[in-house]
Amino acid sequence: MSVFTRFRDIVSSNINAMLDRAEDPEKMIKLMIREMEDTLIELKSACAGVIAARKKLQRKRDDIDERVALWSQRAELAVDKGRDDLAREALVEKRRFSELGESLEHEIIEHSSLIEQYQKDIGELETKLASAKEKKRILIQRHKKATHSKRAQEDIRKMDSAETMARFEHLESRIDRMEAEAELVNYGKKSGVDDQFAGLAADDEIEKELAKMKAAAYHDQADSDDQSQP
Repeated sequence: MSVFTRFRDIVSSNINAMLDRAEDPEKMIKLMIREMEDTLIELKSACAGVIAARKKLQRKRDDIDERVALWSQRAELAVDKGRDDLAREALVEKRRFSELGESLEHEIIEHSSLIEQYQKDIGELETKLASAKEKKRILIQRHKKATHSKRAQEDIRKMDSAETMARFEHLESRIDRMEAEAELVNYGKKSGVDDQFAGLAADDEIEKELAKMKAAAYHDQADSDDQSQP
C-alpha cells in the first residue's frame, strides 16, 4: 500500500466508529497512532525529497538563464561586427536554452504544487494524529477508572457475601464473649468488696438495735426496782 493510499484511508476514517466496533479500543487506538506516525514520517520524507529536487531544478534554471543572457550578448556583438551568420547561430542557441529554461520552469511549478499538497497532507495528518492521541489519553483514563470501579464493586460484593458476614458475626460473638468474661471477673471482685462493706453496715445496725434493747431493758428494770421499794 502506497503512502498516499494509507494517508487517504487514515484521513477519511472515522476513529470513533472504529473504536466503537473494536473489541479492545485501547489496543486499536495504539495501532492507529503507530500507523499515523509511520505515514507522517514517510510523507515528510517524500516532501523533503521533492523540495531538494526543486532546489536542483532551480539551480539549473539559473544556469540556463545565464546562458540565455550570454547568447543574447553574443548575438548583439555579432550584429555590431556585421557578422549576421554568427548572430543567427547565437540566436539559435539563445532560443534553445530559452526553451529548455521554460521546460525547467514548468517542472519547478509542478514541484512547488506537489510540495504544497504534501504540506497540506502533513497538516491534516498531524491534526488527525493529535486527535487520536487525545482519544488515547481519554481511553486510558476511562480504562483506569473502570478498573478501579470494578475492583471497588468486587470488594463490596465480597464484603456483602454470606461467608464474610458469617466471619464478622463470629468475630462479634467472640468479642461479646470476651467482654462478658471480663465483666464476670470484675463482678466477682466487686461483689466480694461490696459484701464486706454491706456486712459492716449491717453489724452497725444490729449493734445499735442491741444497744437500744439493752437501754430499754435497763430502764424497765430500774423502774421495777423503784416500785418494789417501800
